[in-house]
Amino acid sequence: MEDPSKDEVPRVLKVLQALKQASHDLQTRPGHNSDKSNSPAIKALLELETESDTILSNDPKLSTLSHHLTELKKLVESLQETRGHGLRSFLTRRVSTHSISRLAGSIKSEIQAWIDRESVENLARALREPLINEDELVELLIQLEERVSQGFNRELQDLVLKFKVFSLLESILCDPKCSKRVREHSAFAIAALIRFNKDVFVGQVLMGPTIRALIAMGSPHSIQVLCSLIRSIRSPLVDEIESNGEIPKIIGLLNCQELEMRVLAMDCVLEIGYYGRKEAVEAMLKEGLLKKLMDLQRSELGGNLIDLGEHNEKEEKGVSVGGVEGKRESHQTKFSNSHPFASCVARFAVQLEVGEGLRQRERRAFKQEILVRVREASLSDAEAATVVAEVLWGSSP
Repeated sequence: MEDPSKDEVPRVLKVLQALKQASHDLQTRPGHNSDKSNSPAIKALLELETESDTILSNDPKLSTLSHHLTELKKLVESLQETRGHGLRSFLTRRVSTHSISRLAGSIKSEIQAWIDRESVENLARALREPLINEDELVELLIQLEERVSQGFNRELQDLVLKFKVFSLLESILCDPKCSKRVREHSAFAIAALIRFNKDVFVGQVLMGPTIRALIAMGSPHSIQVLCSLIRSIRSPLVDEIESNGEIPKIIGLLNCQELEMRVLAMDCVLEIGYYGRKEAVEAMLKEGLLKKLMDLQRSELGGNLIDLGEHNEKEEKGVSVGGVEGKRESHQTKFSNSHPFASCVARFAVQLEVGEGLRQRERRAFKQEILVRVREASLSDAEAATVVAEVLWGSSP
């Protein structure tokens, strides 16, 4: 079990998952046929116990699991020997059943640790040879993402650090010889590790090539991961983006032909606006962000939410208060979904106003600069008046 061949890896993990499920079933339903040897959960775990001399004894990391299984066998045998309907028999069975449930929980934890060791070691091996089996590598990357998304676990973190998984993921992300699919799943795994324990892994993101690689890839998934990292790491990550000169590349994505890319680039701009300090906001404005946002807002996928508010007010006359609120929310949601760039100038201004990156004095100065640039980029006085009103009063109708 300690060094399985590549063909055995999926089978080993499936067996371990089945054993973990058996221990879970036994933990949640310890009294269900627990006095009978044909209980599926009991049978599966006791079969592992009988094989413990050959499977578990050679690995010191599995000694605790072997001990738990031996204890389980003793408890089951004791429970089977308890007969009768008296009070003593009843209490003995209750105590034994509780002990089995508690022990099953410990067995479940040990099997999960076993699964983690197998999975992380197999992933590290696959990441070192990424061109051999793409499907297997993607499956392992998805497993890692799902596992770390379950919450912090010290032993799992130690495994990730021991096998240098983060550095291997970063190498894959930056390797143009790897397929986009593998690189994107590596990016998802990196983002999951940041959420898993930001304190440990954030330094590697800030000092490494991850951010540049995500922006250079320029795919919807890579920008989605970038937005996720900005939300997780906040201002320090935006500082790094700005200092590396990556702001122009992000603003340039607003010109993409692909709608999904433009929408995600807009999301990224809004995140930078919320968390960015003065230098990052200045860099975006210098790249002509306001003109691009004005172009997007006057496109067929844009529009003004302030106009929608006026339209709603006309429709709402004579409708009950509850009906008004529901109708207003329905109209706005439907309009926003079909017009992703509606009121995008005001939405950007709101991000600066309520965000974390700017001082109060800087917020006021940028708001005035946005108003000036809106008037310069407007095609008519009416358009300027509408957008300026939205910026001054917010984009919500």
